[in-house]
Amino acid sequence: MQKDSTIALPNELEEAFQEIKRGCEEILPETEFRKKLLKAKDSGKPLTVKAGFDPTAPDLHLGHSVLLNKLKIFQDLGHEVHFLIGDYTGMIGDPTGRSETRVALTREEVNKNAQTYKEQVFQVLDEKKTIIRFNSEWLGKLNLEDILGLTAHYTVAQLLERDDFSKRYSGGQPISLVEFMYPLMQGYDSVAMKADVELGGTDQKFNLLVGRQLQAAYNQTPQTVITLPLLVGLDGEKKMSKSFGNYIGLKEPALEIYGKIMSISDDLMWNYYTLLSSLTVKEIEKLKEEMSGGATHPKVIKSALAEEIAARFQGIENAKRAKSEWETIHNPAARGIPDDIPEFKLQKMPIPAILKEAGMAASNSEAKRLIEGGGVYSLKDNNEFKIEDLKLELNTGTHLIRVGKRKFARIIIL
Repeated sequence: MQKDSTIALPNELEEAFQEIKRGCEEILPETEFRKKLLKAKDSGKPLTVKAGFDPTAPDLHLGHSVLLNKLKIFQDLGHEVHFLIGDYTGMIGDPTGRSETRVALTREEVNKNAQTYKEQVFQVLDEKKTIIRFNSEWLGKLNLEDILGLTAHYTVAQLLERDDFSKRYSGGQPISLVEFMYPLMQGYDSVAMKADVELGGTDQKFNLLVGRQLQAAYNQTPQTVITLPLLVGLDGEKKMSKSFGNYIGLKEPALEIYGKIMSISDDLMWNYYTLLSSLTVKEIEKLKEEMSGGATHPKVIKSALAEEIAARFQGIENAKRAKSEWETIHNPAARGIPDDIPEFKLQKMPIPAILKEAGMAASNSEAKRLIEGGGVYSLKDNNEFKIEDLKLELNTGTHLIRVGKRKFARIIIL
């Protein structure tokens, strides 16, 4: 294995370093991190590794799992992993990448979302080895004197170096003082937790580096910052996000996870392999060679990834069943429907409202767009009938509805 020339590590540690480095955008500073790994081995004291997640939405998605997978690697290497839930910062909302001020969440909303995070994170991390922290533990106890002392360690000019703040300031768009406080509060998390390493997406680099500066100001050894690329969403353009509607939730049924991964482009597939798959770099490169040489069809390679991810979050048997159902649904010669279809008992109402109530559309507006786009069907006697009338009301009885290629629901009109 090729070694970096900065700090030589024993072979075992070098392999661990390379495994951590895989798929990362930056390790800052890399030399310091190699020293920390060596010191941890020599002293027998594991590194304190943290990653923070603001519970601004109830569900985690595959984009979050990129960080969780990396935390799991640290965990498997014997280091101490802290999963930080930003219940305090979540009420403000991270302004990173925002062109306008976020709408503040209530304490009740944040607490409800935080509870679901705790339930989902152990789909990746080892519950017995994971320390769950809430930043309200320390941020909620800061008094005005503490806060003024914190702000003294950073200047307005430094904060305006952030690209999003700079654009909003030059464009005459408002930036609240609360938003200026966000990077300082996130940085103070690292001080309170005495973090050795902090992980985050590339969009979090500024905030993570604030943590380093604040730790130095509070006479602590600055943390190593590790940034990972943002997982691109299903649209192939924007980062995966619930607000963009281009996400794959960790709690989604296996068929949804499998089908959504099968829907991404062949090019985007390799980004998902790098950031999500458990395959080694060499194994992924071999798959690329097989595809480019025509030995293996892209669909086969994508199917393997889809099954792996579905199995990770919904179990091996459910993943196998999802693959079988998806292939049946998408095989023109043997088109079928899933075995397990959600059932909804509803009163008579227009079809857009039915789609919304059945969870097949997020809103009446989205339901109307789906119908106008020709993506809604009624299935009867092995035949499909496209629904085009926005005012249609289903008759009393049972109806099988399909939206797109993957969503099915059995609607019982009372």
